[in-house]
Amino acid sequence: MNATFFKHRLIFKQPSGTSRGVLIHKDTWLIELEDNGLKGVGECGMFKGLSIDHRDDFELKLKWACQNIHLGLEALLGQLIAFPSIQFGLEMAFTSLNQKSPFELFPSEFTRGQGSIPINGLIWMGESSFMKKQIKVKLKAGFSCIKLKIGALHFDKELALLKSIRDEFSAQTIEIRVDANGAFNPIEALEKLKRLSDFNIHSIEQPIKQGQLQEMAQLCLDTPLPIALDEELIGVFNVTNKQFLLQTIKPQYIILKPTLLGGFRGSQDWIDVAKSNNIGYWVTSALESNVGLNAISQWTYTLKNSLPQGLGTGGLFTNNVQSPLLVNSGRLFYDLKTKWNLKF
Repeated sequence: MNATFFKHRLIFKQPSGTSRGVLIHKDTWLIELEDNGLKGVGECGMFKGLSIDHRDDFELKLKWACQNIHLGLEALLGQLIAFPSIQFGLEMAFTSLNQKSPFELFPSEFTRGQGSIPINGLIWMGESSFMKKQIKVKLKAGFSCIKLKIGALHFDKELALLKSIRDEFSAQTIEIRVDANGAFNPIEALEKLKRLSDFNIHSIEQPIKQGQLQEMAQLCLDTPLPIALDEELIGVFNVTNKQFLLQTIKPQYIILKPTLLGGFRGSQDWIDVAKSNNIGYWVTSALESNVGLNAISQWTYTLKNSLPQGLGTGGLFTNNVQSPLLVNSGRLFYDLKTKWNLKF
């Protein structure tokens, strides 16, 4: 078996704002396996500033993994605990190799074009007029659930934006999720959640920064609206620690990003622990190319989770690969009429 990798810089069509700053581009790494004429493709979408494996030796470790591909997936995963995005890239590549199809990793009604996945429409941070314009586009496109990034504007401006949405659309018409990316101070967080709850918000992701377990636990206990953990899950590797985290904080939901959590296996561990503690979940992407997004979408469909998921078609980038992923009326489909083109 032979393994190689290459780096690709994804370019945003327009600068995309988060509470961590404005994103202009996003680097990703593709692994290609070849064995007896069969090929497998995986993506290591390490997210700088967010991934636990954002380290100086990331590419050296990826090079090591490719040079030692003969060890097999299980051995490699065991030695790459601290590099969840490389784990995911390898798991993805081996799965596609074993399926004898680089892009159909989890055959199902979804990959046969007969099933779809409900998704939320993502609204990026910006001035109110820019965010309102995005919202109108999503509503016109048939989305019934939208997710707003908050925490960058003045809080009163964000509340005014939410009020303007609710003045026009009821909670029965549009479900609103908000994502603070840890932007709130623990001292003020509960009061902000109370003000947000006036607008029938479905949930808020990561209201305060990760690592403040007791503060987050108290917030989840007192909150007037459901809290979903996101960044909080990053860097928690074994099942015992996952159980401790969820049993300590007791969130209403968790958000699963396979690239940041060690792939499908790492994410499934979180699902199992969440279910045993009556905690809900959904899956979301982390700005992967369509290679990674395709794998995440196919796996997500097999979970049969009825909640809207945080997926899309990679349409944020100017230089993504062509894929069959298609959004129609707020649902993600696999369009068999569109062929893959693994040329960036």
